[in-house]
Amino acid sequence: MRPRLVLFGASITEQSFASGGWGAALAHHFVRQADVVLRGLSGYNTRWVLKVLDRAMEGAAGGGADPAAVTVLFGSNDASLPDRHVYGDNDPSRQPERTNEAAGTYAQACIAVAKELDHPVLDIWTQMQQFPDWQTSALCDRLHFTPFGNKIFFDEVLKTLESIGFSQHSLRSDLPLYHEIDPKDPLKAFEI
Repeated sequence: MRPRLVLFGASITEQSFASGGWGAALAHHFVRQADVVLRGLSGYNTRWVLKVLDRAMEGAAGGGADPAAVTVLFGSNDASLPDRHVYGDNDPSRQPERTNEAAGTYAQACIAVAKELDHPVLDIWTQMQQFPDWQTSALCDRLHFTPFGNKIFFDEVLKTLESIGFSQHSLRSDLPLYHEIDPKDPLKAFEI
């Protein structure tokens, strides 16, 4: 059975399978080696997720086995200044105020918790700011990734997965690649 990589998060995760998205890139990267399972909940914050966690993750493991790895990407809705978000309202004046300072404070708190629990953590807040004009080159609306932002995030997720032994080199393909199949005796490649 293929190992599963579960992507769990809010809108940045939900949109990860859009064209050029980091989730789609992960699925392509681990083709025939792992199944990438999407559990995106746009607009959710951590308080809401805790209420629906069992339902949201139902079936994500598949076959009763725990996922080999899970990305957790919540916080952007938590990092909004309190009581400002009106879900489903596209009026920019009614949308949450997200400041870079508030996001940075929230990111540092999340990093501290992950380290305390001895879980791998990706500091995308700091990583993004290393790029010139990151606010417009990496983000399309001050929150969601542009194709460039998706590439940055994809690369950082790969590094983090590799640090826990989840990589193309450590995972085997569940079926032979076409160039490994002898055209004169193709059935031999399918023997177990």
